[in-house]
Amino acid sequence: MKRPELPEPVTLTEAIVPIASLVVLVSLSYFLFGDAGASGPNQVGLTVAAMIAVFIGWRRGHSLASLGEAAAASVSTGIGAIFILFAVGALIGTWALSGTLVGMVYYGLKILSPNYFYVTAAAICGVVSMSIGSSWTVVGTIGIGLMGIAQGMGLNEAIAAGAIISGAYIGDKSSPLSDSANLAAAASGVELYRHLREVFVTSAVAVIIAFAFYFLVGRPGDFDAGAEIDAMRGAFHISLWLFAPLLLVIVLAVFKMPPFTAIFLGALAGGVLAVCVAPERVIAFASASASASASRTAALPDWLLLVKGVWLALASGYKATTGNVTLDVLVTRGGMESMLNTIWLIISALGFGGVVEKCGVLERLIAPVIEKARSAGALVASLVAAVIATNIVTADQYIAVVLPARMFKTAFARRGFAPVVLSRAVGDSATPTGALIPWNSCGAYMAATLGVATLSYAPYAVFCFASPLLTVAMAYAGIRMPRIASESIVKPESAAEQSGPLHPDD
Repeated sequence: MKRPELPEPVTLTEAIVPIASLVVLVSLSYFLFGDAGASGPNQVGLTVAAMIAVFIGWRRGHSLASLGEAAAASVSTGIGAIFILFAVGALIGTWALSGTLVGMVYYGLKILSPNYFYVTAAAICGVVSMSIGSSWTVVGTIGIGLMGIAQGMGLNEAIAAGAIISGAYIGDKSSPLSDSANLAAAASGVELYRHLREVFVTSAVAVIIAFAFYFLVGRPGDFDAGAEIDAMRGAFHISLWLFAPLLLVIVLAVFKMPPFTAIFLGALAGGVLAVCVAPERVIAFASASASASASRTAALPDWLLLVKGVWLALASGYKATTGNVTLDVLVTRGGMESMLNTIWLIISALGFGGVVEKCGVLERLIAPVIEKARSAGALVASLVAAVIATNIVTADQYIAVVLPARMFKTAFARRGFAPVVLSRAVGDSATPTGALIPWNSCGAYMAATLGVATLSYAPYAVFCFASPLLTVAMAYAGIRMPRIASESIVKPESAAEQSGPLHPDD
């Protein structure tokens, strides 16, 4: 086949090929490698799928240079997420070194009960996320401590992670401070607080469903944390001062400090706290490092060893040697280095997403869906499916907000629906579902931060999948589907553009 001189739209078959390739390759990766697929095999699958998309785009007239630029531009949109991941890795390392993580687990074991831990964890994360509007900040701070508590109680880590993520996404979807909520309103042409009033309806029902589930799966029975508490008290200096870095991050987030800045300052605060409350631990950690010879390390003054210990915790994480195996497993973690596999995954996914967007794959797949959506429920269900597909293909929550909203905006207007119907459906589906996709920047972040594979916690992140299901159910039931005045309805320019009359669903 002769290549066209100018880029041409892809055919439906050509649009399906790279998506099908991605699904097959990633599925095969999980079949062969399980959760370890995120440590390299998934990235290889995404790269191969991207090359298949490049070939199709080149065959349709796109130059290799333009496709490469599209991939690079897409990856550049993830730079912010990459730096946040580095900051979280650094924070985990210094909080482990200082004892902040242990302090959170210690007091959590004394106060909380396994019988209601899951619902309490979701509620705590929900309240904080509503206050600061960021699921990433909540999971990267409070979520880490709650996971440690769950491990100390011997609870199911996948359910605990699902509860933490569900709570964190309450605010990310419903808080006026959330960037994704603001973006969903802006992309749909809706005033923010009107958008939030509509989203509140589905969020409230999803919260009730999620919290009821977490209450029911709480493990009944007594739990004796005496041994764990004694081990922590013996190895760390437990006091409320250990919460100072956490308080700093929350205050900075409330004042809308950028997430990277707030989290990295929290990491530095953890290092300073470690030097103040446990200098002997920092010196021992620095002295035990294999990064320099024993003679050279021994020659260093104490103040340089303190700098070295904090520096190592920021870069490579803390390696505990308390002698208690359970406590060492809990505290040995973190460092920027620990996030490299996740960053590799995000770069591979965003590169693939940039190529398929440049080729017009999503538009080609979504256009027939819009045309065949004959009812209000079908239209909203099509939008939700398009949003989830965009989250899967582009691996970016923000693209999943903007692109489908732009593509469906005219269709909703022609059907006579108020823009808030569009914004609610986009907000209910784009924001929470990104955390359920392993290679999406959100899913990769949650898995790396909490230490639980995305596909393991996804069935328990009830709020995240209940929200899009509820928005579709409301559309089919005709609940809260406001319309615009008839004279404001956008008229199709030709019969070919019409998607047909709107059929009632009830």
